[in-house]
Amino acid sequence: MKVLLTSCGLETDNIRNKFIDMLNMNPSEVRAMFIPTAAVDADAICVLPKCMNDLLKCGIKKESITVYDLHKPMTAEETKRYDIIYICGGNTEYLLERINESDFGTCIKAFINDNRSVVGVSAGSIIFADNLKNSLGLLNRRLDVHCDDDQCEPAGSINMTGSSPIRLGNHQGPVFESESSVYII
Repeated sequence: MKVLLTSCGLETDNIRNKFIDMLNMNPSEVRAMFIPTAAVDADAICVLPKCMNDLLKCGIKKESITVYDLHKPMTAEETKRYDIIYICGGNTEYLLERINESDFGTCIKAFINDNRSVVGVSAGSIIFADNLKNSLGLLNRRLDVHCDDDQCEPAGSINMTGSSPIRLGNHQGPVFESESSVYII
């Protein structure tokens, strides 16, 4: 399992280095699926170039990045052409609705079970948590993003049986290496 959930993407050297480590291959050879579907308002749309740049700064080639908007069907078999799924932020409810209507949640789960890398940014992270009905269910707790530094979780292991929300600052991300090994960097 190689999942990284963030508030602001590959914002820090620490998060970026963990992402590159998760790839387990030369970034110039990575094929990435970039999902901007949640960006339905002006503020979220303005952040999309920064999200794309996150991948480019890691060494992933622009021509190896496919934009997928969840408005056409894709099978779990088709996702095997990619090494990473990068899910951008914006409107969480809309994103989750599109994922569930297109049955892309099944594809994401199969992708994760195939030990491929997934990165969520803001709304793209929240869809994996217990914030909304019919979430992807990776995290059985609420996930709050963009929290003030004095309110966010300390780095280290996460108690997966806890009930309080996990609060992430803008420069943090929980890393899922297995169902029982989750920690915040």
